[in-house]
Amino acid sequence: MRRLVFTVTTDLNYDQRMQRICGSLARHGYEVLLVGRVLPRSEPLVPQPYQQHRLHCWFVRGKLFYLEYAVRLFLFLLKLRADAWCAIDLDTALPVWLRARLWRQPFIYDAHELFTEVPEVVRRPAVQRVWRWLEAFIVPRATLAYTVGPALARVFAQRYGRHFYVIRNISSLDAQPLLPKAPGPASGFILYQGVLNEGRGLEALLDAMPQVDSQLVLCGEGDLSDDLRRRAEELGLLENEKVVFKGYVLPNELRALTRQAALGIMLLENRGLSYYYSLANKFFDYLHAGVPQVVVDFPEYRALNEEFEVAEYATLNPAELATVLNQLLTNPERYQELAQNCRRARLVLNWQQEEQHLVALYAGLWPDQHIAL
Repeated sequence: MRRLVFTVTTDLNYDQRMQRICGSLARHGYEVLLVGRVLPRSEPLVPQPYQQHRLHCWFVRGKLFYLEYAVRLFLFLLKLRADAWCAIDLDTALPVWLRARLWRQPFIYDAHELFTEVPEVVRRPAVQRVWRWLEAFIVPRATLAYTVGPALARVFAQRYGRHFYVIRNISSLDAQPLLPKAPGPASGFILYQGVLNEGRGLEALLDAMPQVDSQLVLCGEGDLSDDLRRRAEELGLLENEKVVFKGYVLPNELRALTRQAALGIMLLENRGLSYYYSLANKFFDYLHAGVPQVVVDFPEYRALNEEFEVAEYATLNPAELATVLNQLLTNPERYQELAQNCRRARLVLNWQQEEQHLVALYAGLWPDQHIAL
């Protein structure tokens, strides 16, 4: 049995992409270990069909965190044995590459995003130069590299002259039938799921809500958690629960909650190539719940929406955003058209199809070993 080690800086309970990837590989005959970290609000680990380990750190963010985590991760990996080592994004890449290099074993790079182009890095040129140096060092040395969407794969290929495969972060197809939805404020709420970080259009969304005849539910936390709660309070949105901050929600609970929503929100600001070329899992999560969504007009979302027509576009102008939300909530014909398209699209866009490409990539690391798809 081949042993694979994956490393992240996230809380393992909420990292749905890694749960899918590690779960699929474990079910296809690999022994898998996923390494993450303990956060101040971390709950006990949820059992998974693979091994999990979380590292404790003194620092939780910033330069000292990345330095501490890299050292702790490398020392931990030195105690392990594996057949291949996979770093998720640049923030875990160097210690994982060093560990793979020591035994001349395959080093895999899984880019969930274009780390050097996220807003938190782009606005700090000195920090960006450091991460770009690391990216230029790491990417050409990967035995296998893949990312979440075709646009990001093309960016990596143009920068480093090497091929990136695409493993999209798509939801699993649930056998549970979807119940028909009725549009309107009484039929559900507007849902945002994901981190509460800069560049996600959340400020504009809150500013739009006084003009929207529906409730907004936000699932997740992030760097802007406190600021957004203050903004919502100043706008009077916390009264009568016009806006509800749910905090961290476990994946199984989030899937059930998403099915109850009337609309999903997928907004981003064009503040770096990583966001502009992103293909977020929430787009697929809404789609699989049969929930029409309002999205930003960026390349990956436009490409999928032109093919499947599951969303309406909106800008980050609060008045325009409110108009789009209200129109969709009060137009039964258009709403049901999008909802029905979601039901059809989920039969094509699902993890059961996507994981076949993933398993084939890992099987290719050892051509003499057959792993059944």
